[in-house]
Amino acid sequence: MRVFVTGGSRGIGEAIVRACAARGDRVCFTYHQSADRAARLASQTGADALFCDLRDPVALRDAVRAAGQIDLLVNNAGICSRSLITDLSEQDYRDLMAVNLDAVFFVCQAALPGMIRRHGGSIVNISSVWGKVGASCEVAYSASKAGVIGLTRALAKEVGPSGIRVNCILPGVIDTDMNASLGERDLADLASGTPLCRIGRPEEVAAAVLALSDAPFVTGQCLSVDGGFA
Repeated sequence: MRVFVTGGSRGIGEAIVRACAARGDRVCFTYHQSADRAARLASQTGADALFCDLRDPVALRDAVRAAGQIDLLVNNAGICSRSLITDLSEQDYRDLMAVNLDAVFFVCQAALPGMIRRHGGSIVNISSVWGKVGASCEVAYSASKAGVIGLTRALAKEVGPSGIRVNCILPGVIDTDMNASLGERDLADLASGTPLCRIGRPEEVAAAVLALSDAPFVTGQCLSVDGGFA
């Protein structure tokens, strides 16, 4: 299987790249700021690393073209901005939406013609539990991730007749660099609010991606991987 992962150099993306490579897939992933980590991951897994600024639709299309055939597309890349809505700058808002939602749309748009020609393929979008329940001081982030949920459900209906499945994963609080800034007390509070009494691991999200990619009669679904948090 040929796999394309956006934002594959760190956190959940890195775990997805490693899991797919371990099962024998040929993997291509994008990175933006983590060149050293991307190079190390590519060397360790045999995956191909592509530099790409996900805010640039032209660069996105070029990256998809460079990847060649895509059997499994994983839209994983995401950024966050924690602030009151009244303090969030217009540029920060635009960047967040460009990476978290617009890029999902444009990558799908670029990858789908090949899938449609082959009458097959799988897309797994990474949203967030906050796209389902919302989070104070993360209004823009929550909105972008809710958009990914809506995109997933609509696209599944549109491309289902072409044999293409589209699903979505909603991670809860996961042990990644993005959440490291929360601090030990906040992470402990979030863990205590999770029925499984801990935060998740990137590898657990990656396992869900592989499960959805292997489920031939599952589409249009949004799977929470959050320890029961939501």
